[in-house]
Amino acid sequence: MKFIDEYRQGDIARKLAEQIARLTTRPLKIMEVCGGHTHAIFKYGIEDLLPENITMIHGPGCPVCVIPLGRVDDSISIALEPNVTFTTFGDMMRVPGSKTNLLDAKARGADVRMVYSPLDALKIAKKNPDRQVVFLALGFETTAPSTAMTILQAVKDGVENFSIFCNHITIVPALKAMLDSPDLQLDGFVGPGHVSTVIGTRPYEFVPREYGKPVAVSGFEPLDVLQSVYMVVKQVVEGRAEVENQYGRCVSRDGNRKALEAIFEVFEPRDYFEWRGLGSIAHSGMKLQSKYAAFDAELKFSVPGLRIADPKACQCGEILKGVKKPWECKVFGTACTPETPIGSCMVSSEGACAAYYNFGRLSKMAERSA
Repeated sequence: MKFIDEYRQGDIARKLAEQIARLTTRPLKIMEVCGGHTHAIFKYGIEDLLPENITMIHGPGCPVCVIPLGRVDDSISIALEPNVTFTTFGDMMRVPGSKTNLLDAKARGADVRMVYSPLDALKIAKKNPDRQVVFLALGFETTAPSTAMTILQAVKDGVENFSIFCNHITIVPALKAMLDSPDLQLDGFVGPGHVSTVIGTRPYEFVPREYGKPVAVSGFEPLDVLQSVYMVVKQVVEGRAEVENQYGRCVSRDGNRKALEAIFEVFEPRDYFEWRGLGSIAHSGMKLQSKYAAFDAELKFSVPGLRIADPKACQCGEILKGVKKPWECKVFGTACTPETPIGSCMVSSEGACAAYYNFGRLSKMAERSA
């Protein structure tokens, strides 16, 4: 298949890994920020190709994973309101709250529906003018433009029974939080690809400028990731710290102007937003501007708004920060599985625990028991 097979050639992957090994024997820790990269690393066995001195650390770039328990409980609270149809992406249906999840709320009689886009939710609102239709909006700048465009479409169409429960987040404050964390000493970053198609590479320039760490924005195929690791290691060896763009076929320095315009038109930064594992991070969340307050579910409905600690058995917070690997969690693969998740990292298609469970569990469990 043209433009797919070219990025999955095993002989080239092995040559890239050999070139990385020849660059240095110095131990290096490189964070892949995006959960999509984590899945690629384990699906294609990239970690097994890399030399032992290169350690890949997964980052917080999984939007479903970083939603805290309190916000999940708020979602369930809205879903259980009378005359409400609550819509969400499939990943969120099974993310545990403090006591239950949206799928259980549906079983209890709540009208909870899975959709593939916010426009699907708007269509439901148009077809059911007697019901309040709420869309659980989440994701980084990758998905925020589609939510923004849906709000603008709702305004244009005069739809009054549609609103969003906004949990959109931004990548740069999260990166700053990781860089300022005393628990984690990193040598460089494999930068997120999907987010960068929207925001470009310019926003990452503070990383080399202020922290002296290299960044290589990467695509998601195995050769993309390996080349990005090579670029980061080469910068370290040469004493450079820059933002390099491996994903040039999709990402530019200045991003997608139309998408950014939609975000800036509809949203504004929250003073603080709580992230699972990372705590409250200033200006890291988005909220609707006051002129679109009629579409804000947090204003339409009464939500608990409580901060709730993760279960003691779950180490999702440490995993999201990259301090621990999923297989180091005591409940990983036993009490916590994709069928019976305790933490969000095991549920999401971008979650680190799900990646390890699906692609790396047997080898890592064997190493741990050896």
